[in-house]
Amino acid sequence: MTDANKQPEATPTAATPKAAAAETAAAKPKKEKPPALESKPFADFIQQDYLPALQKGFEKLQIAGVALQFIKQKIPVVGYADFPECWQVVGQWQAEQQLRQFNIYFYDEDIQGQRGFSATCTGRDASTLESFRIDEKKVTLDLLVLGTLQRLNGQKWLALN
Repeated sequence: MTDANKQPEATPTAATPKAAAAETAAAKPKKEKPPALESKPFADFIQQDYLPALQKGFEKLQIAGVALQFIKQKIPVVGYADFPECWQVVGQWQAEQQLRQFNIYFYDEDIQGQRGFSATCTGRDASTLESFRIDEKKVTLDLLVLGTLQRLNGQKWLALN
């Protein structure tokens, strides 16, 4: 082969500004996202996040005197006395001379698990147990709060429709 037919050898060249920036970006570790609130242990999430957010939701709607608690008890619905206890969020308040109470049931001790809802007035056991937000693929804090307030509004307990 003659010298004229030789291919020139590649020589290192200075990196372009874009390439240098890409190398610098690749060298920096990516910031890890903090874990989602919903990945907290079940009881911690309910007590530290859901109950305070739900209370704020009631306050925004100017519903005063709502007492919220998180307890494990039997399901207070007619016909469910023999069922095992489950974790529940119980909300109560006095309105129009009636004690209003709703329960949200977490059967699996997991916000992503099966959930139920019941509502009653005047301190009696509820007569109907309904599923609650079962169509959601991934339940978030905002969906739980919104779903609770929507369901109570459906009872016409928050505003007259």
